[in-house]
Amino acid sequence: MRRWITAFSIAFATSAAALPVHAQVWVPAWTASPAPDRREGTAEAPVQFAHQTVRQDMRLASSATALRFRISNELGEAPLKIGGASAHLTGAATPAKPVTFDGRSAVVVPVGAALLSDPVEMTVPALADVSLTVYFPDATKPAVRRTALRIADGQQPQVGDDAPLAYRQNVVSVVLAERSDTPVVVVALGDSITEGATATRGSNGDWPALLATRLQQACPDQVVLVNAGISGNKVMDHGRSHSALARLDRDVIALPNVDRVILFEGINDIRHDGGTPPLAGRNAEDMMLGYRQIAERLHASGIGAIAATITPFGGSDRYEPISAATRTTLNTWMRSGRSGFDALIDFDHILRDPDNPEYLPDEITRDHLHPNDAGYRRMADGIDLSLLGCPAQ
Repeated sequence: MRRWITAFSIAFATSAAALPVHAQVWVPAWTASPAPDRREGTAEAPVQFAHQTVRQDMRLASSATALRFRISNELGEAPLKIGGASAHLTGAATPAKPVTFDGRSAVVVPVGAALLSDPVEMTVPALADVSLTVYFPDATKPAVRRTALRIADGQQPQVGDDAPLAYRQNVVSVVLAERSDTPVVVVALGDSITEGATATRGSNGDWPALLATRLQQACPDQVVLVNAGISGNKVMDHGRSHSALARLDRDVIALPNVDRVILFEGINDIRHDGGTPPLAGRNAEDMMLGYRQIAERLHASGIGAIAATITPFGGSDRYEPISAATRTTLNTWMRSGRSGFDALIDFDHILRDPDNPEYLPDEITRDHLHPNDAGYRRMADGIDLSLLGCPAQ
């Protein structure tokens, strides 16, 4: 038996020595949370990919010596077939590198599952864009939140810049970056305001991306911030996507080396549903329960929890006094220091009109609910970087 164990140990050590050597530090450098098919289009012409090649440009919040791509079918309704994929530094003249899964270029992702690619050797500086190009041979309905994409018909080696930007769901949910050290990793968990749904398309103009740029300039390669916002998301209940309570483990805690989370959502919970007659939104007590649960679950995983106050929405299509009062109650509670969170970002104070605090100033909003590019810039510029592990400059 000892001889067998010794022989096995030698064989295992020899086999392990033959494997590619990679640093053990992998961090999320870009994220897009899974979200159910939005069922856009019609039954006769659904919005999907079919015998098409799709390119997605992703700005990485971390430097990297290698990348891994997480392809998600966790919320899909049919097996997801990938006919081939490649990655390259956006705009670089060097050839694209193949993206494989256990050495395979074509793979099927089962319903409810995700697959992580093999490491792709690639030196990428922080805030550089990486392009992932995927060929979908069959009709496919992706189940990851909407992002800016470029689409070409048929199987193409690359999709050029002349292909127009489309705002569509895709399949990549995480890009992991290999590093030689461990930075502070921050996840922004939220709804459409965090996703950046009203930023100029393809501009990286959402507040997490703008904040990541500030962090890189002030503390180079020390803090990585990724975006886990989904349009329409709620803290307590399912809407267009699973609630923050339901997706917390998958979209945040399961990511490697997460250090802190900014929780900025709740406005979709407290507003009425817009129906006839409208149903009231969640009350303050319900929301406090949800917020505390998230903070406690993060703490149990060794992750810091940062609350963010709910921003004004006076003048928007579902504004009414009850939900406005709930917002005020929740913001007062968050500022009290008794919420169970470790720190606070006061987006309400950063964005509100000082002369009319239930409203956003006209120059920073399109619809009295979502910030525009200038509003997102104001959010990113108003955050104390020391809260995120970047000492004051």
